[in-house]
Amino acid sequence: MRSIQRRLSLGLISVMVVVGLVLAQTSLWLFEMGLQRYLEAGLRNDSENLLAALVRGPQGLQLDERRLSPAYQRPFSGHYFRIDFADGHWRSRSLWDQELPALDQPGLQDNLQLGPEGQQLLVLRTDYRRLGLPISISVAEDYTPIRESFRRMQQIGLGLGLTGLLLILLLQRITVRRALRPLEQAREQIAQLQQGQRSQLDDRVPVELEPLVAQINHLLAHTEDSLKRSRNALGNLGHALKTPLAVLLSLASSEQLDAHPKLRKVLKEQLEQVQQRLNRELNRARLSGDALPGALFDCDGELPGLLATLNMIHGEHLALSYRAPTGLQLPWDREDLLELLGNLLDNACKWADAEVRVSVVETAGGFELSVEDDGPGIPAERRDQVFSRGTRLDEQTEGHGLGLGIVRDIVDSWGGKLSLLDSEWGGLKVVIELPKHR
Repeated sequence: MRSIQRRLSLGLISVMVVVGLVLAQTSLWLFEMGLQRYLEAGLRNDSENLLAALVRGPQGLQLDERRLSPAYQRPFSGHYFRIDFADGHWRSRSLWDQELPALDQPGLQDNLQLGPEGQQLLVLRTDYRRLGLPISISVAEDYTPIRESFRRMQQIGLGLGLTGLLLILLLQRITVRRALRPLEQAREQIAQLQQGQRSQLDDRVPVELEPLVAQINHLLAHTEDSLKRSRNALGNLGHALKTPLAVLLSLASSEQLDAHPKLRKVLKEQLEQVQQRLNRELNRARLSGDALPGALFDCDGELPGLLATLNMIHGEHLALSYRAPTGLQLPWDREDLLELLGNLLDNACKWADAEVRVSVVETAGGFELSVEDDGPGIPAERRDQVFSRGTRLDEQTEGHGLGLGIVRDIVDSWGGKLSLLDSEWGGLKVVIELPKHR
């Protein structure tokens, strides 16, 4: 969510900066061009006044200084002129010892400098005919004060623009956060759904999210219903097969097969394997119960019920106990942990004499789960054989029928470690080390 906000913010900032710079530069250029056109009109008026000051004199064409503006008499006043004709040229006294360059062609030019202070001039050359003679009049005005005012205006505009940009970005960030808040709430609800804290997403969302939330809720309801039906079907199938299996086992032990001892042995072994697998699957379905999809394993809430169920299955003579920190929740799926611990405890109960204990300890690197009993245990020389590839203890090892196949698969998928040790009671202790970060 934060990455989306960051990308939106960066995208909007980039677009606003580019558009702002283009608009600012275009506006300044248009403003300067309009100002030059305004000043050009004033220079053209001055040029026409100078043309009117040219009169016929005794020696031909002469300039009537009484018609000139006083600004043309004051040195470096910022107003200058130059009049070019066939025999020479005249210039204003305001030029002092400087010379106004003659422009190559009529028009406006703004890159000339003059005087010790480096006045930047705006010069307009206009060609006329006066008393039958071709005359070129160049009128100049100091453009420096206007340029400085224009530069100050640029700085003020830049400051105002940056302030406005920051304000717009702040408002944009607030707007984006408010607009994405429903998505953030949906993300939090999905996280709660994953942890088993809720079974459905809240349908009070903006119109744009209603189809998505409706589809997710429909999928969740369908998945939960399918799991319940599968669990019920498994239980019904197991119970339906228990009676025929019992009949077949009874027939396999009957005297009718005394003439075929090999057939009796094979038939009995196969039926017992089917019965063991059926009982294990029924126990798994019985242990799983009803839970929200993705629910985490709460030790205080799950272990007492798990142990009570195993007591009912294996008899009240067993003392089943657990040790776990108060309020500890394991960051793994409830169903997987029920399957893991249920399998270990079920096998421990089969071989225990009186005591079975499950312990959960939080370590620096993760969690340690252990299941121990006071049964016969497994000899140390046989433990490596237990974990050989493709070997399942409940099918291959004599003396202790632990079904570690599914347990080993779950632990491997979580990046954990499974080991067999000696219990303090003399039996077997199965230790599972799981990393904290999956």
